[in-house]
Amino acid sequence: MPTRLLEFLRLFWRLASPYWKSEERGMAWLLLCAVIALNLASVFMLVQVNAWYNNFYNAIQDYDRPGFVALLWYFLLLAAVYILIVVYQLYLNQMLQVRWRRWLTGRYIERWLSGQAYYRMQLLDAGTGAGTDNPDQRISEDLRLMCDQTLDIGLGLMNAIVTLASFVVVLWSLSGPATVSIGGLELTVPGYMVWAAVAYAAIGTWLANLIGRPLARLTFQQQRHEADFRYGLMRLRENSESVALYRGEAGERARLGERFGAVFANYWQLMRRQKKLTWFSNGYNQLATVFPFVVSAPRYFAKEIQLGGLMQISSAFGQVHGALSYLINAYPAIAAWKATVDRLTGFEQRMLDSEQRTLRDDRFLFGEGVRAAIGTQPGADAAYASAAPVLCVRGLDVALPDGRLLVTGLDLDIRAGDALLVSGPSGAGKSTLLRALAGIWPYGQGKVTLPPRGDVLFLPQKPYLPTGTLREALCYPGAAVPADDPRFDSVLERCGLGHFSARLDQSDLWAQVLSGGEQQRVAFARALLLEPTLLFLDEATSALDEQSEETLHGLLLQALPGTTIVSVGHRHTLQRWHRSRLSFMGHGRWKLAPLSPEGQ
Repeated sequence: MPTRLLEFLRLFWRLASPYWKSEERGMAWLLLCAVIALNLASVFMLVQVNAWYNNFYNAIQDYDRPGFVALLWYFLLLAAVYILIVVYQLYLNQMLQVRWRRWLTGRYIERWLSGQAYYRMQLLDAGTGAGTDNPDQRISEDLRLMCDQTLDIGLGLMNAIVTLASFVVVLWSLSGPATVSIGGLELTVPGYMVWAAVAYAAIGTWLANLIGRPLARLTFQQQRHEADFRYGLMRLRENSESVALYRGEAGERARLGERFGAVFANYWQLMRRQKKLTWFSNGYNQLATVFPFVVSAPRYFAKEIQLGGLMQISSAFGQVHGALSYLINAYPAIAAWKATVDRLTGFEQRMLDSEQRTLRDDRFLFGEGVRAAIGTQPGADAAYASAAPVLCVRGLDVALPDGRLLVTGLDLDIRAGDALLVSGPSGAGKSTLLRALAGIWPYGQGKVTLPPRGDVLFLPQKPYLPTGTLREALCYPGAAVPADDPRFDSVLERCGLGHFSARLDQSDLWAQVLSGGEQQRVAFARALLLEPTLLFLDEATSALDEQSEETLHGLLLQALPGTTIVSVGHRHTLQRWHRSRLSFMGHGRWKLAPLSPEGQ
């Protein structure tokens, strides 16, 4: 077996096998065995129908009216049983497919979300130039296709093998020997119809593989281009307001046209290749209809077999030929299946790379180092001085994917109730530092000690508002805030969002309903509700005026006096709300200095 095929099968087995060893393996194997049993039963019924052909056409040839009628009734019985088998074979097969897909989808979503793999994969791709395109499509569409295609192709192949084993015996016994004269030497070939079917299918399979080999590559590319085009449409929908304000329709039309152009160009190649394969496969199958009659006609006209025998030979040959020709007829499906498996194995490898990178660079320790009372009041200087750091940083280096250092040897001790302002020119790495402190930036080294994850909250410049109710958006990422908590109305009012109180339980696309400033107010309301131990603000008031900024920062200090705050910002007015400032000076250099109460 070729090395490439062995490697492909190894990767496929790594992808598919976990389900069959999982907690659902009992039901999975039970359903698979039931489907296989019904598959075997359907082949058995086809053998019975093949035998019926002989008797039925002999009855016609002998003008046997009672036998003719009895065989019609017998056929109705065979057909009813066959239909029952086929219906439940399909039903149980689909049940197995959807259960397999459900398990795989849950597993992939868990792995994709664990350790921020969805984010780290983007960083790794940006750093190496290797892209993992459209992970959403690989999870939603490719997993479905893999489950469906694997079972369809696998059961189809098993059906072909069982059919071949069943009908080759029938065809061998029916065809009898044939005498072939070669150079005056006569050779007797037993079961000559079997050998004819094997030779016919072997030549056809070789030609089909020669013609259809590029289909797997073209199908892989088609799935990618289709997903890219859908993603472009989705981004246009999500950013419709910005595009409308920019009057960017012409640019969007050009980009969408370019992406669909790739879809069209690749599909055109796919069409041409499929046309060649269809020419061949249809000609091959049409010729197979008359081939058994041509080969067995001499025995019929020699009156060695009756009409029923001729029809039975034709039916048995069709079954043997169909089984031997399975790869020819299923070639497009096999090519699509290989493309799907290639995409999924590539996706899984990228997740594995992300997981290994996460383990290798796991320098962010959660739940350690916070040993003093977190709620120390800032005004209590003695208690504040003796408290253990809430945020402890030792020897932290932060770099860009290209290796350029943004920060080197950073040491910080930020205590309960403290407030640190991170400043510096644009592009100096302030937001990247927050990503490193959050544990999602893999480029660097050092040690960062934070409170437990549930006690840390990040407010980015553009807050994330999930689809659903406004109440759910305020509690994101799923903190246990009771729905009847009386603070919701008061928090909205204090953050300047009181007019939304009546819409707390209304589901909407809040990221589109709320303005940029209102979204940042929602983020501050979220902080007031969740009461984190450590709060990171990344340009969290950039969309607000200075008066609103002052109101919200004052509200934080008043409502959360024990919360430690680390802010990134450019405005001079932010200094009054912080105790110290970390300045980025370029080339990895930094400076930590206290700020006076007046912010000077």
